[in-house]
Amino acid sequence: MDSARNQTVNGKRVLPNVVMAKVLRAFAAVLVVFWLASGAVVAQETEKNKEDIPDAPSSSRPFPGPLPPPSAPGSRPRSSEPGTPPPNQAPPTEANPAAPPDADSLPEPTYAPGVAPPPMKVKTVPEGGATEEGGAANEELFRLRSNVNQVVVPVMVKDGSGHMVNGLLSRDFAVFEDGKKQNLNFFTTDPFALSVAVIFDVGMADAAVQKVTQTFSALEGAFSAFDEVSLYTYSSSVSRAADFAAVGKRLTAALDSLKYVTGRNNGPPVTSGPLGPQGPIVNGVPIDQSSPRVITPPKESRVLNDALVAAAVDLSKRDRSRRKVIFIITDGREARSNASYRDTLKVLLSNGIMVSGVAVEGSAIPGYGQLQKLHVPFAGSRLGYTDILPKYANATGGEIFSGFSRDAIEKTYASALGEARNQYTLGYVTHATPSNTHREIVVNVARPDLRVSAKEGYYPIGLSR
Repeated sequence: MDSARNQTVNGKRVLPNVVMAKVLRAFAAVLVVFWLASGAVVAQETEKNKEDIPDAPSSSRPFPGPLPPPSAPGSRPRSSEPGTPPPNQAPPTEANPAAPPDADSLPEPTYAPGVAPPPMKVKTVPEGGATEEGGAANEELFRLRSNVNQVVVPVMVKDGSGHMVNGLLSRDFAVFEDGKKQNLNFFTTDPFALSVAVIFDVGMADAAVQKVTQTFSALEGAFSAFDEVSLYTYSSSVSRAADFAAVGKRLTAALDSLKYVTGRNNGPPVTSGPLGPQGPIVNGVPIDQSSPRVITPPKESRVLNDALVAAAVDLSKRDRSRRKVIFIITDGREARSNASYRDTLKVLLSNGIMVSGVAVEGSAIPGYGQLQKLHVPFAGSRLGYTDILPKYANATGGEIFSGFSRDAIEKTYASALGEARNQYTLGYVTHATPSNTHREIVVNVARPDLRVSAKEGYYPIGLSR
């Protein structure tokens, strides 16, 4: 009776509390589902709107170009994809690749007001160096050409006291080749880096050799950091002690090894006695009398010419931007070389090599050079030449210094190499063709009180190198 009474009030039916709570829960769940679904739709619309918003313009991102005009009725729209082929055309394949788009058909970008376009990468071509049309893709923009007929003449100018004269101009010089004046196209007073071949005569008397070896530290200090040096020795044969390299540990080690070299014996050759080369003897009678020995003293050889040729051949392979110098330390004697004076001088002049050096021992005595100018018949072939070194120096534009004492030898190193590095350098174009014909060069200076030293000529055979 109570439950029925609770369900009807004043004749109307009333739902119980439990049923009412279930209805409210279901309604709340429906509201939550509807809210979540509407939120997802709103998020999708927001993302779509963000994609439609263009990026802000900048100096590296210009405004997009204007929209293309509407197409005419019946026309087919162009595909915006770069790889889409036009109608009535097969798609690109490996055998038939697609053509690249025409740069002229692309729209030009527009930029925001006040924003400069990005810089263009432009390569500047020197005047007259533009490549010809139809050239290869890997062809260079220009070519560097050098005139193989250029003749370079180093010139040393000194006053009456032997000091170098500076401050001269190109108009102060006149260069003649085979009697014809040449037009100078090059003139400089800048110092040159040197390629120096140092030749040490170990066939001198032992006292002279030991004196020279004590000056090697001063010789090494006379070179600059930009020079390259090689080292040769000679007596009866030529030997290369060190190849070309910058001044450093290699040159120091090579010079230190020469400190243990001894020169020739100062006395006459020993052909008998206890120190002689014969066999054992008893009371002056050889033990082996069946084979008597004939002892002939060895002939002295001083192959100065061969040493100059060996150094000149190596110098000819060095960079042409360097000044090539042979610096020799000797007493000037030459005997029994395979190369003659004429052939040696031809090699030197063909490669533009200057010969300078230090004359030691007897050749350093004042007046010795004048005495050696006296001609003695057959003396050169029998006794050896003793005045040949100044001939090489005069013909190649170098100079021979006298160094009788150790201090004098050390001072000449810096003077000789400094003069070789700091000279006037003249240049002109010759019309001579490569050949073995000697071309004579004469250099005059406007001031008659000055002394000019330059090479006496050249062989055009060296111009093509």
